Amino acid sequence: MEKSTSFKKVCIVFAFCIATTVTSPAQTFTTLVSFDGTNGDYPAYMSLIQGFDGNLYGTTDRGGANGLGEVFKITEAGHLTTLHSFDSTEGANPYGLLQATSGIFYGTTSGGGTDGYGTIFEITTEGTLTTLHSFDGIDGYAPAAGLVQAANGNFYGTTYFGGTNNDGTIFEITASGSLTTLYNFCSQTACDDGEYPEGVLVQATNGNFYGTTNGGGANGEGTVFEITAGGRLTTLHSFNGSDGGYRQQD
Repeated sequence: MEKSTSFKKVCIVFAFCIATTVTSPAQTFTTLVSFDGTNGDYPAYMSLIQGFDGNLYGTTDRGGANGLGEVFKITEAGHLTTLHSFDSTEGANPYGLLQATSGIFYGTTSGGGTDGYGTIFEITTEGTLTTLHSFDGIDGYAPAAGLVQAANGNFYGTTYFGGTNNDGTIFEITASGSLTTLYNFCSQTACDDGEYPEGVLVQATNGNFYGTTNGGGANGEGTVFEITAGGRLTTLHSFNGSDGGYRQQD
């Protein structure tokens, strides 16, 4: 008897779900722009952000005038403007944007710059780009994420490779371009502190930053970490495969 009652209840819920699905309003999908290489190619890694002016801003990893990626603006109606095409000397293959409180956009490139190891740049809404820092390998190599602006006004980010042990770094940079390496990964035995940080850092309400690494940790499967503005790092969790693990970078 109990089984029969339970079955009826399940059927009622199932029927309700079907009715809800059928009566839901149809969603409309609109393609605003199709990239063709000349106006950018492979807009991967980072999502769009909406600027203070209401327009949307983003980057493409490749394409543009030199095939090395670009920064673009697009209106909600779909009108796209290329703000800047990278040419390697100032960076190549950008990783998304952040609009600072000043209204200027900031971002990173995974390649290009003075030594070919990537850069940190700023760009105005009109498209004037300034390279703030070119990585040299010792202070980091190949950022694989954008930046976060902290409560103190400075910017924080990571590099995937480079640093003292070539396993990535965490850095702080001012709006004028003064960079400080806060932490070099694989500073602990067997890289228990993690290696190859990836993803944008998050500043929590306690003022500390949180992020993840793509490798290392107690099980070699990556970590979740916390780091203070002064550079003191704590590994909060080491993935073990069953609860998650590293992914191969594209």
